[in-house]
Amino acid sequence: FQICFLLFAVLYIVSYFIITRYKRKADEQEDEDAIVNRISLFLSTFTLAVSAGAVLLLPFSIISNEILLSFPQNYYIQWLNGSLIHGLWNLASLFSNLCLFVLMPFAFFFLESEGFAGLKKGIRARILETLVMLILLALLILGIVWVASALIDNDAASMESLYDLWEFYLPYLYSCISLMGCLLLLLCTPVGLSRMFTVMGQLLVKPTILEDLDEQMYIITLEEEAIQRRLNGVSSTVEYQTVELERELEKVKSKKTNLERRKKASAWERNLVYPAVMILLLIETSISVFLVALNILYLLVDETAMPKGSGGPGIGNASLSTFGFVGAALEIILIFYLMVSSVVGFYSLRFFENFTPRKDDTTMTKIIGNCVSILVLSSALPVMSRTLG
Repeated sequence: FQICFLLFAVLYIVSYFIITRYKRKADEQEDEDAIVNRISLFLSTFTLAVSAGAVLLLPFSIISNEILLSFPQNYYIQWLNGSLIHGLWNLASLFSNLCLFVLMPFAFFFLESEGFAGLKKGIRARILETLVMLILLALLILGIVWVASALIDNDAASMESLYDLWEFYLPYLYSCISLMGCLLLLLCTPVGLSRMFTVMGQLLVKPTILEDLDEQMYIITLEEEAIQRRLNGVSSTVEYQTVELERELEKVKSKKTNLERRKKASAWERNLVYPAVMILLLIETSISVFLVALNILYLLVDETAMPKGSGGPGIGNASLSTFGFVGAALEIILIFYLMVSSVVGFYSLRFFENFTPRKDDTTMTKIIGNCVSILVLSSALPVMSRTLG
């Protein structure tokens, strides 16, 4: 229990700093709105920490298995055993269900609630409205899933099993959401793999081959001064011209900032880091595509290659990779790479472009939506990793 608590505490602290980095700085608010925002922030932080734990579970299980194989009798790693790993998986599943079906809907409705008309305004009225909305949402989802199950499998036993809320209904609903997460991952990951090169190109300093940065800096400075003079000369009554000129000025300032960063960068950062990172991305992408293609070929020609569920040799009994510790390390790197690529691909899709969080300018509602999306993607990552081999 202490180990699980310490791991989650670290993830919670990291998640809190990530969310506060993007959360819009609150203006002068009433005490009631400040309390509601703070509660929603804590619930979103908890959800993001659970998502991070779900992502880390598979790599943690792989590395724990290899450590137990290498040092089976070591006194200092006796705490690392199969019961701990299975306990972490059960806790991750429990907390994922809790965040997905209770905490995040509560945070959203609580943030949007104002209290029922005729009741005294305050926190209690908003909590009452939120609980009523949650009950109505639960009844709606229960009815939809019950009708869908009756249409797909018109059997009395299957419909009666839906009355068993804890043993069947919630796991069934969570499996449906994991399936949607897998479909979303399969859509986002290829887009993310292609976008990773562009994103890293924007973050890193490119080599200055046959480029004169001083000349480009001089040109961009003249352009900025010209736009600034035009902006000062435009009458304030012509609003559309002012908006267009301000937009052009922002673009020019952004280009100038990038040029200044490139000019200040050291020679090794320009000529060594950028090519090395691009080559590493190319190698990781090639290995990922090769392993997925190889696994699909195995699935087509060999029935024994099909995933057989959770049954296996157990933790610390056999290596999960043919190449031992090196293969396990490669698998962990590829799992993280696939997750990062899927997140990049998710925010690169046209439908979710406006969903991207911005530093110090993200509303609490958008943060809740981002936390739910990342939770769905992270809960589907182990399933997709197992399916793709």
